[in-house]
Amino acid sequence: MRTLTRLMCLVVVTAVFALSVARPKADTFRPVVRGKRGAVAAGHPLAAEAGLRLLQGGGNAVDAGCASILAGSVIEFSHFSFGGEVPIIIKRSNAPVTVINGQGIAPQLATRQFFVDRARKGEKEKAQSFIPSTGILPATVPGVLDAVVTALDRFGTKSLAEVMQPAIELADGFPLDELRATYIQRTRKTYEPWPTSAKLFLPGGREPKAGEMFFQPDLARTLRAIVRAERTAASRGRHAALMAARDYFYKGPIAKRISDFCAANGGLLRAGDFAAFHAKVEEPAHVSYRGYEVYKTGFWAQGPVMLEMLNVLEGYDIKSMKQNSSDYIHVLTETMKLAFADRDRYYGDPDFVRVPASELLSKDYASMRKSLIDDKRASLEQRPGDPVNKKPLVNGSPNPALTGQSRVPEAERANDTTCVNVIDKDGNLFSATPSGAWLPTVVAGDTGVMLGQRMQSFLLEEGHPNVLQPHKRPRVTLTPTIVLKDGKPFLVLSTPGGDNQDQTLVQVLLNIIEFGMNVQEAVEAPRFQTLHFVSSFDDHRFNPGVLNLEDRIAKTVADELAARGHKVEVQPAWGNPSAPTVIRFNSDSGVIEAGADPRRGRYAIAW
Repeated sequence: MRTLTRLMCLVVVTAVFALSVARPKADTFRPVVRGKRGAVAAGHPLAAEAGLRLLQGGGNAVDAGCASILAGSVIEFSHFSFGGEVPIIIKRSNAPVTVINGQGIAPQLATRQFFVDRARKGEKEKAQSFIPSTGILPATVPGVLDAVVTALDRFGTKSLAEVMQPAIELADGFPLDELRATYIQRTRKTYEPWPTSAKLFLPGGREPKAGEMFFQPDLARTLRAIVRAERTAASRGRHAALMAARDYFYKGPIAKRISDFCAANGGLLRAGDFAAFHAKVEEPAHVSYRGYEVYKTGFWAQGPVMLEMLNVLEGYDIKSMKQNSSDYIHVLTETMKLAFADRDRYYGDPDFVRVPASELLSKDYASMRKSLIDDKRASLEQRPGDPVNKKPLVNGSPNPALTGQSRVPEAERANDTTCVNVIDKDGNLFSATPSGAWLPTVVAGDTGVMLGQRMQSFLLEEGHPNVLQPHKRPRVTLTPTIVLKDGKPFLVLSTPGGDNQDQTLVQVLLNIIEFGMNVQEAVEAPRFQTLHFVSSFDDHRFNPGVLNLEDRIAKTVADELAARGHKVEVQPAWGNPSAPTVIRFNSDSGVIEAGADPRRGRYAIAW
């Protein structure tokens, strides 16, 4: 009897223990990460650690965000490196939301006629009517350092040396992960003809394996030289020291060495382009959505697309549709198509073109555009509106010859982006979408700086707002996001994913606002994407009506969407190409919670 009693007690204890370790209600691969002193979310654990290190050292969200960007520029070279670009959005306590435009400009030698003539001549038997995706020609001026220095100068507290230290340590060597090893192998045929790239990515003439140490000694030397320039000028004050570090890169020996390399190897970048570039401090674009204030960059990036979407969606009872129902996916997809049609017709560098910004973001215009959505039928045409003349629709179909799948080889296509989001204990908000200079890339001589590919986002269509012009910024897909509630800090979120970025972010935001998900549930939930837009990359293809669904979305929903005319294509369960991170701030308790999408190795740390 005593043995039976003991056995029953053991069963009860085991059951209680099982309940205590049962999976939480949120059925997610990862837990929500929570803290009170700060949270950092990035594209790699070591990039997130770099930001956390700055928070623990007394830095604020801007210091931490900049450290994560710089660390990512070393370790995430498959999707972003130091020669790329980065838009940043910052909200400091008792200060307005501010955008730092860290997108580099096109070289002075980069003209539309240059690329048109190149296509006609069929140079190297690669005649193209678009700017190439790889090689030395599509490089814009690297914008990362100037954006980081500008952010630190205006809103940070730490020196560039402190913020750059984790990146320098990583350049001295870090254990290579599986993703980077795969990209080195997959893109080898494209970068290997460049000796400087082959030297870096094929040490000893072979592809490095995951777990092996990967070294970037030339880049480490460049980063240390930039820090020395800051320290040399330190006696003149923090601002002067930061400017000295910036000028060492953009007006000093680094710019000259990159310029000399480009001139000797058929590239277009010159020292004068570096000297002419400055990251810009700008006001954000924003709209209100059911009492939330959503902030994006200006119309030189695609961020306002999401704002246009939210204006239209505010006219629907989203919550009653239920998340990922056929009605919900149909309405969101048709809304996305309308917003992207406006992007493809009107968005461009405001320094060169007049963008009807206030008109595109007006609630009245959104109401007109909403009238075009047929609840029962998918649209197959591209339908931009006319916000200036208050018309819901104008003709605007893309060139039929540019429909269908990209003809650019897979190994030469755009390889995307990463993301950095930070909230500190004081509720300071930082969101960034670093990108560019990814594999396959050309390494600029002995600087270790990988050259970017962002000029491919320009069009060669004469008269288009996004047509290539010297010293113009291309209209990019990069789209950091800040959300306030009643004027108080609420969310920061961003994602890689190219043209899919704002499609993903609007779904994540609605998951939180409309459907009550926590941040981890919101990023892991099944997603969908339309390809009904002119691609921002490669050969700029348009795929009318194509709708990709992850196969975790019910088959009955897919069938209903196909019956409405959507060209449904089913992806693997976690096949959506975006991978956001999101951090939420509770203004009442001060608790900060972070979520990171497992689709592509995002990572979040809280303290």
